[in-house]
Amino acid sequence: MNELTVDTAPPVLRAGGVIAYPTEAVWGLGCDPSHEAAVMTLLQIKQRPVEKGMILVAADLAQLEGWVRMDALPAECRDTVLASWPGANTWVLPAGNRAPRWITGDHSGIAVRVSAHPLVAALCRAWGGPLVSTSANLAGHPPARTRAALDPALLPLLAGLIDGDTGGLAQPTPIRDALSGQVLRT
Repeated sequence: MNELTVDTAPPVLRAGGVIAYPTEAVWGLGCDPSHEAAVMTLLQIKQRPVEKGMILVAADLAQLEGWVRMDALPAECRDTVLASWPGANTWVLPAGNRAPRWITGDHSGIAVRVSAHPLVAALCRAWGGPLVSTSANLAGHPPARTRAALDPALLPLLAGLIDGDTGGLAQPTPIRDALSGQVLRT
């Protein structure tokens, strides 16, 4: 397993690597969302169908430009989303022209979060954009809350790992639809 840092991870991501890192509540898997082969590798590792779509995480709203269409939201919906960021809130927003089907899946929207987790935000800043962020576990298995809890079968499939602590949340971030306000995951 390649031990990475925020500074050594970007070349691994550019090469199409899938990495593990701590997020707000659980360990996550990440890769370059614009690199189709990397996303397909991540989906294969997780045994997750592409149709479900992926979550993107960013350090700030500017990193999501082109991935989402904030202008497609009514002002009150946009204000609600923006008031929750940075923070542990994932929103489904209308997908922008940069969001390919391997990210949106069968959906017209895309799930995104501007993270307040220091390591996640630093990683996105060093990378220079958003990253795919999904729990570091096989589909249907419980997510890892610590590095020690990562599935040993998962580790050899990864290009690297950034060590650190999760943000201590009891549950993964809630996912809400920005247009309807509907809670999709609590």
